[in-house]
Parts: sequence; C-alpha cells; structure tokens
Amino acid sequence: MINMTPLQKFSAAVRELPLVAILRGLSPAEAHSIGDAIVEPGFKLLEVPLNSPQPYESIALLRARFPQALVGAGTVLSVVQVHRVHEAGGELIVSPNFNPEVVAEAARLGMVCLPGVMTPTEAFGALAAGATGLKLFPAEMASPSVVKALLAVLPAGTPLMPVGGITPNNMADWRAAGATGFGIGSSLYRPGKEAAAVRDTAMAFVAAYNGVMRA
Repeated sequence: MINMTPLQKFSAAVRELPLVAILRGLSPAEAHSIGDAIVEPGFKLLEVPLNSPQPYESIALLRARFPQALVGAGTVLSVVQVHRVHEAGGELIVSPNFNPEVVAEAARLGMVCLPGVMTPTEAFGALAAGATGLKLFPAEMASPSVVKALLAVLPAGTPLMPVGGITPNNMADWRAAGATGFGIGSSLYRPGKEAAAVRDTAMAFVAAYNGVMRA
C-alpha cells in the first residue's frame, strides 16, 4: 500500500472515502496531531493550502507520517509552486482556478491535479490539460443540478468534487446528483480548533458519507 503511485492512492480514496481535508491555516507544530485526528477516522486525502504558515514544511511532515495518504497542497497558482510542493514530497495539487500550465506540470510530474472549475469550458479545458479530476468551486455558487448537468456532458467517470459550504447535512443531495466526493475546509478544521474536536468532526463526516452511500 505504501508504494502506491499518487493516482493509485487517489483512486483508492475515491472508492473508499473521497473526502479531501482542506487544512487551511495549519502550522507545522500541529501537523502531526491534526493529521492523526483526520487520518485515523478514515481520511486519506490531505490538502495544505499554500496560504497557510510554512505550508511546505507541513506537507513534508504529513507526507512522512502518513505515507498511505495522498498529501499535497491547495491554492496552487503557479508552476513554481507545483515544483516546491513536489520537492516537499507532495503528490496532490489543488487550485481554486484552472491554469493550464499548472495542470500540465503537475501531470508531467505524476501528481494528482484537481483544478477549480465552474463552467463546461473550464472543465473540458482542464481535462485536456491533464487534470485528474475537477474541483467544483465555489460550490456555494453552484448546486446539485449543476453537478448533474456537467456530468451529463463530461467523459464518463470524470471525478467531480464540490468544494465550499459542504457539511454532513448537505452531502446527500450532492451525492444523489453524482458528485464523486467533496473538499471540506473550515467546517472540519480551522486554526485554533483542538485535535479532539477535529477528530469528532472528521468522524461525523465519515459517518455522514457512509450513511449517504448506504442510502
């Protein structure tokens, strides 16, 4: 399991629990404790946005502690940042936007890349550039109906993950429309939130997702 490629890790997470923990504001000092609180309940996709303090150090710490997880960065806006994430051991590139150069470089390096899109034009452009999947962002501007409409025209099997405003209570509607999974940010973790509370929230998301899948 430890020697899986980034794409294999992503595919396994999509099958088991396609929830991306967005750890915006995480500091290296709490990387281990917060990481434990999220990974132990079942999360295997960890994203440290680059507007966090010392993000590359946190990525390296999480990557070393959780080799079975897919660890990387969010808010990646440039090719230079892609390289720095790769050098830190990151295997996941997530962006709020679609930048073809960022996507192409991440793909060239064998990293999983989830650019932010909102329209069919952006979605098809991102896939053509080499995106692994698509981040529907901000989901507050969209709806489950948008997911359904996009999936009707995108290549079959395209991972589409809404991000923004996702809670355990609203996942069911998005899943019913075909959403592959979700990125979960401040409702899961925010600076100052104790690890025990983060763990409780992570468990609530896992339970909600599993409940959705059983329904």
